[in-house]
Amino acid sequence: MDTQQNTALARALAEVPGPLPTRGVIHVTIPHTERFTIVGNHLAQHPDLSCTAVGIAVRIQSLPQGTEVGIKALAARCKEGEKRIAAALRELEVHGYLQRIRDRLHGKKVITRTVFCNQPTALLHPRPRPAAEARPQPAASAAVPVRMPAGVHVPAPGPVCVPVPAPVPTAAPPPPPEEVPVATPVLPPPPPLFERRVPPPTAPKAPRRPLPQPGELTPELDRAATTFLSDLHRHASQFTLSEDDVRRLVPGVAAWLERAARPDAIRRALTDDPPQPLRHPAKLLAHRLTELLPPAPPGVDDLAALAARPRVVVTPFQTCDDCDRAFRSPTPGHCRDCRETRAAYAQAAA
Repeated sequence: MDTQQNTALARALAEVPGPLPTRGVIHVTIPHTERFTIVGNHLAQHPDLSCTAVGIAVRIQSLPQGTEVGIKALAARCKEGEKRIAAALRELEVHGYLQRIRDRLHGKKVITRTVFCNQPTALLHPRPRPAAEARPQPAASAAVPVRMPAGVHVPAPGPVCVPVPAPVPTAAPPPPPEEVPVATPVLPPPPPLFERRVPPPTAPKAPRRPLPQPGELTPELDRAATTFLSDLHRHASQFTLSEDDVRRLVPGVAAWLERAARPDAIRRALTDDPPQPLRHPAKLLAHRLTELLPPAPPGVDDLAALAARPRVVVTPFQTCDDCDRAFRSPTPGHCRDCRETRAAYAQAAA
């Protein structure tokens, strides 16, 4: 049985100009008359965007103004999940196609506007508009044709004698001054259209801090740290370490033990609330040993300086025996006004 042929496709291929290629894609181009969107090749053939990001960009570009294009709204329209859509939106945001702008309305309500630009490079480097072609203006002395009604006789123009003026001697024009090259002013680059506050995913990351090291890795510290790491899986089954991981993490645990950290406190700081699923327990332990390192315990001199600090003596409140007014005094008695009144009475009695 012969293979069924598509006559419409065969007719369309026959209308393709030029010889058909022996391999590769063959374009059958049918002009759109309605419901179409113009997409630039800078987006369709972007070397750094994934196909998912290009498809999401085309979908957003085809939507009407004011349509919701959040992650959940796009997930309801597309077959991709929210994670792939979120990653595609981040790619478009890095390359300038998508921008999120926070704006404050008149009622002091802050909203987030999503702006999609189909050609972001044109915003940063706008093309100069072509100058309008100058239309030729008719000369003042040129004759303007005038339509005359039928039946009106217009006499032919006769010869006109124009007197020729006598030549007037003129001084020779001064020589043109030498042209001085004018330096073209260098304009500063235009400011970026959008100010990025979050570093892009491709930004270089800061180098990792090294694992803490003890002042001196004594045999006792080495034995205690090795025993602690080897016994860690009995308390948290997810933290099962290899022998190489144990030897690599021993200096970090020894630094904690050297700073008078208790083994149960170290175990709680290293194993509490791990990410799910935990794929690299040794990397997580190295990160927490570095970032959560406790400070060194104070020395004897530091404690002595703390004990020798002068204490602030606060004078307590007392209640006056005569007027019941509160006043500060190391011993109970009378306030200042009552003492002055008593002194005046004693002086008058004397």
